[in-house]
Amino acid sequence: MKIVHHGAKTGVTGSCHELIVGDNSLLVDCGLFQGKEARETLDIEFDIKNIAALLLTHSHIDHIGRLPWLLAAGFSGPIYATEATAALVPLMLEDGLKIQLGLSNKQCEAALALIHQRIRPVPYDCWAQIVLPTGELVKIRFRPAGHILGSAYIEIKLPTNEIVVFSGDLGPKNTPLLTDPIAPTVAHTLIIESTYGDKPHHQLEHRQRVLKQIIERSLQDGGAIIIPAFSVGRTQELLFDLENIIAEVDVDPNEDQTIKRVWQRLPVILDSPLAQKVTEEYRYFHELWAKEAKQRRYMGRHPLAFEQCITIDSHADHIKLVNRLQHSGEPAIIVAASGMCSGGRVVNYLKALLTDKRTDVIFAGYQAQGTTGRALVDGEKVVRIDDKVIDVAAQIHQLSGYSAHAAQEDLVSFVADIEQGPQVIKVVHGDLEAQTALANALRKVKPEATVIIAASE
Repeated sequence: MKIVHHGAKTGVTGSCHELIVGDNSLLVDCGLFQGKEARETLDIEFDIKNIAALLLTHSHIDHIGRLPWLLAAGFSGPIYATEATAALVPLMLEDGLKIQLGLSNKQCEAALALIHQRIRPVPYDCWAQIVLPTGELVKIRFRPAGHILGSAYIEIKLPTNEIVVFSGDLGPKNTPLLTDPIAPTVAHTLIIESTYGDKPHHQLEHRQRVLKQIIERSLQDGGAIIIPAFSVGRTQELLFDLENIIAEVDVDPNEDQTIKRVWQRLPVILDSPLAQKVTEEYRYFHELWAKEAKQRRYMGRHPLAFEQCITIDSHADHIKLVNRLQHSGEPAIIVAASGMCSGGRVVNYLKALLTDKRTDVIFAGYQAQGTTGRALVDGEKVVRIDDKVIDVAAQIHQLSGYSAHAAQEDLVSFVADIEQGPQVIKVVHGDLEAQTALANALRKVKPEATVIIAASE
């Protein structure tokens, strides 16, 4: 058995790992390289002739984005994923292929048709069998990872009965919408992500209270509240918290009546066609929600489809709303992609409203170097969007607690809870500093394991 990393070895994008078993191999993820890690070509640069199957941990583009190029290179095997990931992959790829990569409708349809033919949905916690061309039997099992809807870590049982575990991206514990990841009982070899391996923990418990405080301060001035958010994961977490704030304000006897009336009339506008489709899938797969979220639903509440949540479909309606908010100054919460303001409908809101001092922009996620979001978070008073120079008068806020990635404390806890093993731990999917920090922490809880930092190999 051998593991070769074709991506996410020294950074956090392009996840792609090949598990070689004798004369054949399994590929875990085939993601797009993004940001500073982006490559000139998307072509598959490694030999694929012995790859028997592709296993997907989840539907983020940095884990599935090169799938069409893998098919174009001649990969003809099955694609295994959880049921929710299988539903999300076509949505995410269609958006990425058309908007980010500029492919035509015909090219997109051809790629998506192939994926539909090949994908094999597997329920959580069920062993599926893969018969290799050599006749050897490999078993795989997807376990909840708590990162986004459908996300999983994968247990792979080899013909030798050795168990290899790929973490994919693990989510933090105690989020209200998705269940916590539970560690495997046995892992001989573990490949684990380290995106936030050098950050002790996230402030999840305070995020809703801080979000409410920012919005109520903004409501004193009027104007729009813009929340740039990624279409899968972050958007649904924000909608979930906003619904809960509104519901709690409504029944709180101690709440100021004026504030209560403002909250009751405040529109929450979801302006992202992809986020709407993804949110529908979150609602469909409600059995995968965490206990708290299920309880709200059973009480008759609709955490992701509440009365004050308004969706904007057509581009024409989007432009009308932007113009209306620019001229009226009326209060409204707008949740729109993209999360780093590098594209999507949020850009039009920023161009129209950043110059208004009544506007508030709330960032609920990491902003990469070189993006408009990063410039705003860094306090730049002048930004350039679509070749337009804009003076920034809006209030800019950065809100923690919405990361979909586990920080060091939860990553270490996940590994510590493995009852048997691992003998080998390979740390991937992080920069060198994050990988090193996590590796050092893991050596303390698993001193008998060999811990390898992929970025140093």
